[in-house]
Amino acid sequence: MSVGFGTLWRREWQLKQQHTVQWLYPLVLFLLIVTLFPLALGTEVNLLRQLAVPAVWIAALLALLLGTDGLFRAERDNGVLAQLMVARTPLPLWVLARLAVHWLTSAGLVTVLAMLAMPLFGLPAKSTWALMASIVAGSPLLLCLSAIASSLTLSLKSGAVLVPLIALPMQLPVLIFATGAVERVGMGMDGLPILALLLAGSIVAVLVTPWVIGYTLKLSWLS
Repeated sequence: MSVGFGTLWRREWQLKQQHTVQWLYPLVLFLLIVTLFPLALGTEVNLLRQLAVPAVWIAALLALLLGTDGLFRAERDNGVLAQLMVARTPLPLWVLARLAVHWLTSAGLVTVLAMLAMPLFGLPAKSTWALMASIVAGSPLLLCLSAIASSLTLSLKSGAVLVPLIALPMQLPVLIFATGAVERVGMGMDGLPILALLLAGSIVAVLVTPWVIGYTLKLSWLS
């Protein structure tokens, strides 16, 4: 029986609500990094402003990566993946729903919390809005890369260690482009082309990743 995206979304959202503590961990980690970083640097305003964007983006990346190793592992171990396969549930739709919920409860909330860079780092309002826009534009691509790495290491016991090792080299260009766009806005230049490039990459990743992960999960189930 065919299952729609709305049904899969509601299922994933209900599961996320049942494990509230798990998705609060990334937010707590983000808040700790963002609040402790200015305390470690001191009161040098210029230094704080220079390091605000990299610090927030690194905190956002760590918050987004936290828990990506378990995106599909539990479903594979407890038989849910097998049930989805037997029921002929469209795996790409299920993967898309799961990634969407994970993004909303991690990068989505982190985007709002990025406003803390304004009072804590003394970041100008224009740069803060550009920072939030860069997280919205680039974080889906980061999540998709991590999810692909997670699906590739499902059958390995040391998958939690391998996921960041596989994903981080591919995610570094996203961080460079994102921080560069915000810095251009801070200098009065146009950062919109870079943000548009990040958004285009995220859109392509969202369209392609569910199919790649669905095929990988099918191979993992058959093995």
